[in-house]
Amino acid sequence: MANRIVIDPITRIEGHLRIEADVENDQITDAYSSGTMVRGIELIVKDRDPRDTWAFVARVCGVCTSIHGLAGVRVMENALDITIPPNAEQVRNLMLGALFIQDHLFHFYTLSAFDWVDIVSALNGDPKECAAIAANISSWPKNSEADFALMKEKLKKYVDSGELGFLGNGYWGHPAYKLSPSMNLLAVTHYFQCFEEMRDVVRIQTIFGGKNPHPNYLVGGMPSAININDPSAINLERLSWVANIIQRAQMFVSQVYLPDCMAILSQYPEWTKIGGGVRNYLAYGDFPMTSYNDLASFKQPRGIVLDRDITKVHEFDPTAQDGLQEFVSHSWYNYTQGKNVGLHPSVGETNLNYTGPTPPYNYLDVKESYSWIKTPRYKGMPMETGPLARMIVGYASGNKEVINAVDEVLAKMNLPFEALYSTAGRILGRAIECSLVTKWMSDFYTTLLSNIKQGDYRLFNNEKWEPDTWPAKAMGYALTEAPRGALAHYAEITNKKVSNYQMIMPTTWNGSPRDANGQRSPYEASLIGTPVNDFNAPLEVMRTIHSFDPCLACAVHLHDESGTFVHQIRTK
Repeated sequence: MANRIVIDPITRIEGHLRIEADVENDQITDAYSSGTMVRGIELIVKDRDPRDTWAFVARVCGVCTSIHGLAGVRVMENALDITIPPNAEQVRNLMLGALFIQDHLFHFYTLSAFDWVDIVSALNGDPKECAAIAANISSWPKNSEADFALMKEKLKKYVDSGELGFLGNGYWGHPAYKLSPSMNLLAVTHYFQCFEEMRDVVRIQTIFGGKNPHPNYLVGGMPSAININDPSAINLERLSWVANIIQRAQMFVSQVYLPDCMAILSQYPEWTKIGGGVRNYLAYGDFPMTSYNDLASFKQPRGIVLDRDITKVHEFDPTAQDGLQEFVSHSWYNYTQGKNVGLHPSVGETNLNYTGPTPPYNYLDVKESYSWIKTPRYKGMPMETGPLARMIVGYASGNKEVINAVDEVLAKMNLPFEALYSTAGRILGRAIECSLVTKWMSDFYTTLLSNIKQGDYRLFNNEKWEPDTWPAKAMGYALTEAPRGALAHYAEITNKKVSNYQMIMPTTWNGSPRDANGQRSPYEASLIGTPVNDFNAPLEVMRTIHSFDPCLACAVHLHDESGTFVHQIRTK
């Protein structure tokens, strides 16, 4: 084990992730991904009213806030055969779009940019040179020499004070950093400017959902009311505010975020050939323009691309028992039928069984169970999910908006399509998607406004709201896209109560341990072949893992490391 790198925890992500990687001749030859905390939300919602569970599952995570709430209402609407009004569909699209934009901005500028940007080097940046570089990138109005000079002064105060917060332990000065001091200063300036944009765009969720994080939803639609003249409802003033927020988001993404990604990654061309990982890509699709039941209307298509063959998109069947399955061969769970069987989420189990080492320990026993994350497979195959997967599936599906957006960026960077299958490609795919979502926001808003102008104010369908209209037993599923990738919720309702609830998260797909056949999942596979310049400062590992935007609170299913009882939260 002398050549094994251990990073625990991986920082600048949500939750607790441990990566162990074997290094030979300055390259990673094997890797292991371990989620080191347990969730248990599935157990909390059991025996609850199906109309209430969305509020519990929404609390799985506070980073991708709202997406589990949305999946939580969709799964019950699917089980109970409830169709929501067209306005509710567009309001949900606007709220989901706001989440995507905020989350993608947060990922790049706060969670991953400093894998490529040396914040200390920025202290030597020249504001005049910085302004000249910025002028060649975009027409963003806050790219003046004065803006960069002011940021340089502020940055010096931060560094001199020693209060860099979570950036204090960065690998500053690492030889893998390649940007000039002035380019670093430009990126750091935009990092601080981005905070205001992230704050503003998420206000869309507060307008329609009452608050953020965890805005309100409602099985059957949305809990807000539309009345253009009522000061306490979604009126003309609030709708105008939404339009203004969308316009500002479009401006920042097109003039700052996407150009920054292209400019920064153009200095790291070798990273378009590193970190590809698995060769299969899964997207459930989302953003329905008519109904969530109308797949043809989705802005993001559903499907699977196998072995990077973009000439064909394979169907994803959410109900096939031999299709979507979760395994626990190397996870700290047990199944009634044994650890090597796969279970479809409609019959999924959450049986905790910690068998790992007692802390403190040096290494995981990777031949046995080594993670709190289950291992999803579709027909036995590992899948990468996330913004890159959505762009690849969209491209392969013939979606003209996706094709044009991807081709435009690749042409500007003089890159082949194959460059997307990489660490850099994941970051570019996320930025391209964010640019598309800002444009789609106008479509959602225009459609909502058109409905209102025609006199349709409906946001809620109460036709099947009362339990006496429900069947004795019902099964439902919701396939939704979270910013980090494909999200599935499955629920069984028995005698008007939730009898089973299972969630398969994007990070469950990407960050899971090996399956019974020894197949690696995306995190582990993507690290193979990654160069490591400094064994004690593995910046390269962080680059690839961060490119997935891990969210472990969602992925893992409170016990301490030895599996003993810690605390119980009173929920009734």
